[in-house]
Formats: sequence, structure tokens, C-alpha cells
Amino acid sequence: MKSLNCVSVQSDPKSRSCLWTLFFAASLICTAYFVGYSSFGSEDKERLTRWQVIETMQSTTSNKCKDHCRSSGSEALPEGIVRKTSDFEMRPLWNNYMEDNKAKPSTSLLALAVGIKQKELVDQIIKKFPLKEFVVMLFHYDGVVDKWRDLPWSDHVIHVSAVNQTKWWFAKRFLHPDIVAEYDYIFLWDEDLGVENFNPGRYLSIVKDEGLEISQPALDPTKSAVYHPITARQPKLKVHRRMYKFKGSGRCYHNSTSPPCIGWVEMMAPVFSRAAWRCVWHMIQNDLIHAWGLDIQLGYCAQGDRTKNVGVVDSEYIVHLGLLTLGVFNGSKSNSRSDSQAHLPHEKQFAEPSESHIVDKRLEVRRQSSIEMQIFRDRWRNAVKEDKCWVDPFQHLENQTNI
Repeated sequence: MKSLNCVSVQSDPKSRSCLWTLFFAASLICTAYFVGYSSFGSEDKERLTRWQVIETMQSTTSNKCKDHCRSSGSEALPEGIVRKTSDFEMRPLWNNYMEDNKAKPSTSLLALAVGIKQKELVDQIIKKFPLKEFVVMLFHYDGVVDKWRDLPWSDHVIHVSAVNQTKWWFAKRFLHPDIVAEYDYIFLWDEDLGVENFNPGRYLSIVKDEGLEISQPALDPTKSAVYHPITARQPKLKVHRRMYKFKGSGRCYHNSTSPPCIGWVEMMAPVFSRAAWRCVWHMIQNDLIHAWGLDIQLGYCAQGDRTKNVGVVDSEYIVHLGLLTLGVFNGSKSNSRSDSQAHLPHEKQFAEPSESHIVDKRLEVRRQSSIEMQIFRDRWRNAVKEDKCWVDPFQHLENQTNI
């Protein structure tokens, strides 16, 4: 819409007519105001004067602070009372709150999608993460919460339950960047991981030293049921950021500059810095719950060069057991897991449930995952076309590799 300037208003007969109408209306209002004001009592005049003073002060303050950045929704509050972020720290109901609050808060967050059938595995994972240093949040996709109460750490973690929902569904709704802004790193893991050779403290020390904004522990290729070549552990290295040509594929040569050859992690055990997660959360689609295709684009959230800020930590490694329970449920009660990695093994590698009442919807789940991946790719392409202000930082590299 064109903006009207003074010249266009003066040269337009309709605009001049409107201006004259406004002038006469304003004159009538002013006349009525002064006539009415003269008939006011002293109390009324004093009140009106106060209103005029307040209005003048508000106008002056408004002009003075018009460029002041305020959080949406907080404009009616004095700035000092506004708390823009929160956390998952549990607060005591009694005792000296301020004294208790002096304890050093947890610095990182572990969020796991869990089902009761993997209780032993989850217990082993959580025991690796000191609760004094990590807030732990469990996403119960099978709706079973009470059966975890016998574990000593159960009352010290956050439990969120929603039946038949994936890890990414939970993350989009419960890990908003303003809620997790107090944590340096966010571990968003699946439950089917072996952590015998993993130490989170050493892991984070390496991540910080290497400047990794998005990372994952390497996968032990001798024990893992599912892994991508770039995430397979390289025993002689502490960290690696890329891979070269591997058997059975013509991809990932020395000049490869795009995922999954470089700047890429899998989706079963990613670790995000606070800044990277703020970006990734916005990329997660509200309605695409499997998040297939998201891994290829994670590098855009690496806070700079994805070839340097995304990597795999070899010295702290895990085992991916690849338990395919997503879409397998017992009658109306689901035991489905929020496993959402894009590289699934063949179903024949796993024993089928023996119970006759078990319903297997894994093929439908995988089909839906593929559909969602195509939808995400289409949305990305359309968004790039429509946003005339966005510049792809990796555009000059796209012709060098296959994405």
C-alpha cells in the first residue's frame, strides 16, 4: 500500500475534502470542550487537569521509550518484574527458600523418550548422568508412569506422559527455547542406547574444547544394530567431523561439503548447545512428528560453519540397539517407542512378538515417516523461494555434493 505524503494529499481533491471535514469536526469538539470546561466546578476542573498532566507524561514516556525492546505480552508490566525464561528446577515447598536456592543449578538437560519395556536400559542411562549436574526429563510415550516409582531417581526427574507420541512431538511442546534457556546443552535421546563406554562429563568437556554446537557420541559399529557410516566410531580419533568415500557408495569424496558426508549427526542421540537448540526448535514442524529430513538441515543451526561446528565424539561412544518398537502395541495400549532416525534396519533382523494380540503397525509408521520427510523437503524448498531476504550460507557449496 502506498503511503501518502504531504504533496499527494494537497493535490488530491478528495483528500482536501477529508482534511476540511476533519478541521471542522475538531473545531466543534474544541468549542464544546471550552464551553463545557467553563461550566465545570473546581473539582471537575482539577480532575481534568490531572488527566491532562498524566496524558502528557505518558505521551512523553512513550516517545522516550518507543524504541525500547519489550517482550510481547509484557508491555503492561514494569520491566524489572519480567522474567523472560524459566527452567525445570524443582522448588521446595518449605524451609528457607533463599538458602536452598543458593545451590548451583543444573547446567544441562537430558530428555529421553521412554517406555516401560525399556526400563532397565533407561535406568542405566540415567545413572550415567549426575542429577546435580543434569536435569532429567522423561517423555512417557506408553502412558505408564507409576511403574518407574521404585527407581531411586524417579522422584527427582520430570515425568511427562502422552500416549503414542514421538520424541519430536514432546520436544516441540515441552522444550521451548525460553524454558531450556538456562541449560548449556540439551541431550535429546532415544531409550535404546548402551552407555557402558560413555561419560557425560568428559563428553561435554570435549564438545566445549572443540566448539561443537551440534554433536553426538560415536556409535560402536561392532555392537550397534543401526548406524550411519559417518557416526561409526573411529578409534584413533577423539572427534571427527566428516567421512570420506565408503564401501557401496560413490558419495563423500574429499571435496564433499554437505550432509551426510560432513556437518551431520543422526537423530537417536543428538546433543545441542543452547543457541543451536533455539534454532532447531523453530525448525521442528508442529505436525510432522517423525522429523525425518530434519537431520540434513541441522547444519543451518550450527551457529556458523557446519563443517566445523557439527561433529561426532569418538572417545565417548555408545551402542545403538535399534529396538524397533515404534508402531507395535498391545491392543489399545501402546508400547511404541519414539525412535525417529532416518536409517532403520530391516525388520527381519528382529524377533517378532509372539503374543497373538500384538498389533504391528511398523510398516504404516515407516510409510508415514517417508511421507512426512517429503512434506518437510517441499516446505523447505517453498520457504526458500518465498523468503526473498534469506541467503543460504551454504549455497556456493551445493553443486559440489548430493544433498
